[in-house]
Amino acid sequence: MSDKGTAVTGAVYAARVQRLLAAAVEEELPAIRRAAELVARSFAAEGIFYVFGSGHSHMFGEEAFYRAGGAVRVCPILKSPHMLHEGAVHSTVLERETGHAEDLLKGYRLDGETDVLLIASNSGANPLPLEVAEVARGRGVPLIAITSRRYATAIDRPGPRLHELADVVVDNHCPPGDALVELGPELPDCGPSSTVVGMTLLNAVIVEALGIQLRRGETPQVFMSANMTGAESHNSRSAREISTLVPHL
Repeated sequence: MSDKGTAVTGAVYAARVQRLLAAAVEEELPAIRRAAELVARSFAAEGIFYVFGSGHSHMFGEEAFYRAGGAVRVCPILKSPHMLHEGAVHSTVLERETGHAEDLLKGYRLDGETDVLLIASNSGANPLPLEVAEVARGRGVPLIAITSRRYATAIDRPGPRLHELADVVVDNHCPPGDALVELGPELPDCGPSSTVVGMTLLNAVIVEALGIQLRRGETPQVFMSANMTGAESHNSRSAREISTLVPHL
């Protein structure tokens, strides 16, 4: 994407994000619906929707978890060394190493009969999310991926990609390298895109799953904003129902 003759501004970035988001949502609606079917089936079985990402992608788990307007039966997979706050550089090193998945998943049920797992990985090529995917597959857990096929196939590295392992792939359509705006010769591009697009796709899957439940005559479980009337008792009751399965409550 060339920016010759174009001012580098926040407005340019925002316009490109909007176009990318619109295209991703339109083209990925069938995948969103397939992913939502898996999540709705898990909710109906009193299962848990697990969400995992490492590095910046750990935010996907936090976005879906204990969220005002979000589904109740969600558990993020959060281990501090694989996030950012204890060392961003080190978390990147760990993401690219092998052998961490089993330890990472300790304390999370991941039952293939009832649960479902979503992994967010923009490149879809780093060892950690791939190994988590393999462990989930070994347990029979349905796997949803939010990733960029374009990025994954542009990386010159041997081995599988996340989109090749998942049962359902929701493609964020982001470019290799993630950034949308060119700054100039010999400078890295700026303006990341995968989080804003991916979070929308994630929430679209959740809302679609709740809608499927409603259409089937089931009662969706949703957290309320803590400042709304009745939220304290509603959220406390909902949290108690899943407290033995979700270590982060």
